Amino acid sequence: MADIITKIDDLMWGVPMIVFLFGAHLYLTFRTRFVQKHIFKGIMYSLKTGDGKGDLSIFGSLMTALSSTIGTGNIIGVGTAIVLGGPGAVLWTWLAGILGIATKYGETFIAVKYRRKKEDGTYLGGAMTALEHLNMPFLAKLFAVFAACAAFGIGCATQSNAIAEVLENNFSFNRVVIGVVLCAAVAIVTFGGVKSIARVCERLVPIMSIVYTLGCLVILIINVRYLPATLGLILSSAFTTKAMAGGFIGSTLMIAARYGIARGLFSNESGMGSAPMASAVGNAKNAVKPALVGSTGVFWDTVVVCLMTGLVICSSVIANDAVTSIGLNGSQLVTACFNTIPYLGKPLLIFGILTFAYSTILGWSYFGETCFTYLFGTKSVKLYQAMWIIVAFLGVVAKLDVVWNIADILNGAMCIPNIIAVILLSNVIAKETKYYLDEGHLEEEDPSIE
Repeated sequence: MADIITKIDDLMWGVPMIVFLFGAHLYLTFRTRFVQKHIFKGIMYSLKTGDGKGDLSIFGSLMTALSSTIGTGNIIGVGTAIVLGGPGAVLWTWLAGILGIATKYGETFIAVKYRRKKEDGTYLGGAMTALEHLNMPFLAKLFAVFAACAAFGIGCATQSNAIAEVLENNFSFNRVVIGVVLCAAVAIVTFGGVKSIARVCERLVPIMSIVYTLGCLVILIINVRYLPATLGLILSSAFTTKAMAGGFIGSTLMIAARYGIARGLFSNESGMGSAPMASAVGNAKNAVKPALVGSTGVFWDTVVVCLMTGLVICSSVIANDAVTSIGLNGSQLVTACFNTIPYLGKPLLIFGILTFAYSTILGWSYFGETCFTYLFGTKSVKLYQAMWIIVAFLGVVAKLDVVWNIADILNGAMCIPNIIAVILLSNVIAKETKYYLDEGHLEEEDPSIE
């Protein structure tokens, strides 16, 4: 069964899916007139309280969205891309992030534009409400099922397992104790609803991101004399077939592109439709401003954090003959690289994995809960929250090789209905982007938004 699931996973995330998603990135970049050029304007708006109707501030909704995307994929995922695709995969991961900004913008736009109010007066939005607008209720429910189930894997069990691995291997903590403490820490926040999650994420996400990025910068300063060689190797190996020395495997252009793009997509979730569910409940006068702010998540996640991790790993391998990507998995490579850095490397890695994994559990709990609520109504929230805590504990004490692959499959499955919605609504996205963003009407209110 494990072999069958692995084959399905390989098929799901093979060349057709990568072409599908990368093609969507290119198409939406074209339709939005290269919305990436406005990314720094989006960053400025993200720092403001925001106005309009919504359950969260525009900053709170962005931090909740970022809590899920800045996760262990930014560390271990990058290491996996380098192990499987060589150092050239770092460039393809970065390019996937640059182009993915447009897709994140588009999927966030439709989540806000077609959001609606639930029975309790709070907001609900995402690919499912956009597909409802398109009179595609079957695809709407299919997306919600995929997302609610995927959340247990990508957002809960695998993340709690990563936390347990770090604490057990470095501090010899008992796994049952880890599970109990982690479940309590998760329950205290998630049982308070999206506002409680947002309050924690507003504080945790900036701190963990800044500390990790600054730590990576310090490591790069230590490795500064190897950076020219690192950058040259990344660029050359991204486009040529080359057997590489110094601890790297050789790879073809297609292999580097495949694993770099796949890990980039996995990390920033552009095309999956997950993070826009948080943006949909933020303050909004129109759909363009929150979409622009939401797209900055990809910039921070992939263009900054993933790039930092990739440069740290590649420069560390070049600087240390004893470190090699041959025969190691992504987690082992990352650990080996960070352990070579005196004093700072190991604590930074532990801090990054613990905080990134915990924030992902919080963010994805809301996404899964949102989809479960869409399917079964607001009365089902407590049931889903209870299931979430149980799965978090099981993730700590169980082996999860198969769970990783199942989660990967469901992530890919989420992309299909979500991208269909974005493409079908691309005319609306293009039209309103031109009016509100390019022609300078971002402060105007769109009366069609609830």
